[in-house]
Amino acid sequence: MTLGRGEERAGADVDGWSMTGRLLVATPALTGEEFHRSVVLLLDHTADGGAFGVVVNRPTTTAVDAVLPDWQPFATAPGRLFRGGPVGLDSALGLVTVPGDDAEPLGVRRIIGSVGVVDLDAPPEVVVPGVAGLRIFAGYAGWSAGQLEDEVAEGSWYVVDGEAGDAFTAQPEHLWASVLRRQGGRLAWVATYPSDPSLN
Repeated sequence: MTLGRGEERAGADVDGWSMTGRLLVATPALTGEEFHRSVVLLLDHTADGGAFGVVVNRPTTTAVDAVLPDWQPFATAPGRLFRGGPVGLDSALGLVTVPGDDAEPLGVRRIIGSVGVVDLDAPPEVVVPGVAGLRIFAGYAGWSAGQLEDEVAEGSWYVVDGEAGDAFTAQPEHLWASVLRRQGGRLAWVATYPSDPSLN
């Protein structure tokens, strides 16, 4: 069977292949509360070091200014903290977009295309003029060496290409379905899968 765009790594062997910069989209088989219908942007993945990323579609009810008041005016709508994952919930990580081929602003380290990590200890007024989006995450998602590959092979995640705006969407509650729909083929059908199949 020929796999459609975006499906080439769902349930496939990913040994020796880096998923850095790609999206992990939870399959309907992944029903645990933490990752149900989650979309994870992988910020780093190596065969020996495991993987690290943030869930980009889990806004909390907490405004950014509750923990980082200086950054609140610059946070991309909805202007709230996002739950980046179950690890390190007492820490914060900021993502920004750097337009075009512009040089990294002071306090920003570009990691994937236009997406960079921002030093939240830097003065916002120094960073903000050089970026086009800002989102702050409490916690992150992490996998030890081989763990993510096993989860992909057992069918827990689709591995697909991301778009620059995915981590900064103003409608994170729709991101899971919209990412799947744009893949076409079988994954577009998965986007309509009921959240609770027993109600279908």
